[in-house]
Amino acid sequence: MDSNILFLSQEDVKSCGGLNMENAINTMEQVFSIHDKGDYVLPNKTTLRWGDRDSESIFGRINSMPGYIGGDFNASGIKWISGAPQNPFKYDLPRAAGIIILNDPETLMPVAVMDGTLISSMRTGANSGVVARYLARKDSQKLGLIGAGVQNRTQLLALYSVLPELNEVKITDLDNSRAQAFANEMSKIVPIPIKVVDTAEEAVRASDVFVTATVTKEPIIKSDWVEEGSLYIHVGSHECEFDVIHKSNKVVVDDWSELKHRGVETISIMYEENEFEETSLYSELGEIVNNKRKGREDNQERIYFNSVGMGIEDIALASQIYKLAKQQNIGQLLSLWNKPEFV
Repeated sequence: MDSNILFLSQEDVKSCGGLNMENAINTMEQVFSIHDKGDYVLPNKTTLRWGDRDSESIFGRINSMPGYIGGDFNASGIKWISGAPQNPFKYDLPRAAGIIILNDPETLMPVAVMDGTLISSMRTGANSGVVARYLARKDSQKLGLIGAGVQNRTQLLALYSVLPELNEVKITDLDNSRAQAFANEMSKIVPIPIKVVDTAEEAVRASDVFVTATVTKEPIIKSDWVEEGSLYIHVGSHECEFDVIHKSNKVVVDDWSELKHRGVETISIMYEENEFEETSLYSELGEIVNNKRKGREDNQERIYFNSVGMGIEDIALASQIYKLAKQQNIGQLLSLWNKPEFV
């Protein structure tokens, strides 16, 4: 048996459908269904950081996210991804950069190493596409985005894919030039008006769906901004005041155990400070996907969703890209050895 590993650059990942948001959304929907059925292995996310939790927004961190997902995927591997908030401003580099390693399901030998930066951003956006499919109002027209980084680019792509009546986007950022650049760039991809607004409050008010994807250390969103019937998708860490969650009619998450372990999101902090009881959690998303719990039941519900992100999401999408790369002879074969030194 050979020791070949397939290396896939970001360009290779793109060639294998890495930018196909519709496929990413459908894949994440399958992942949430399998997650609810329990056919997965998901060790806790491990974080390497230089200081306490607050230090992540300054110095950054590196996350290790291993996992196995069953079903039609039957794939295992790990994502190793860094997040350095100063990179875009100081070094003209992406804030996040990662790789994904896939292992053979039988021998457990590594079979692929690929760019994980694109896959990670696409699956994060796609998660929100699944969320909106089940929890947003069907007639949602206005979207508010807080944060003009990479994450909200894929959020927009995903939400545009699943909200057919979307006709207005509001974007805000502490750096107005970044917000303007976001609007200019994304308006070439998404054929609806994108308006730069000055404040988070303007982005949230009158929005049917709004997303926070920032590196803030202090809460941004206030409860009196949140409209009846809206969906709030919380992507970053401590981005909203406690009352936003307290006043939500439904609180939905991807994986409650992982959120508690990670500990940096608003809802996790609330739990640690005895401000949120587990009985107040409505559902994990997989239960809704599998029709065990209802999603949105009327146009008045305020629904809050928080995602910690799961390694099995990256592994599932990476496994699809790997299979397509093998079929199309894309990528570069590397060898671990000619003959293993020890067997």
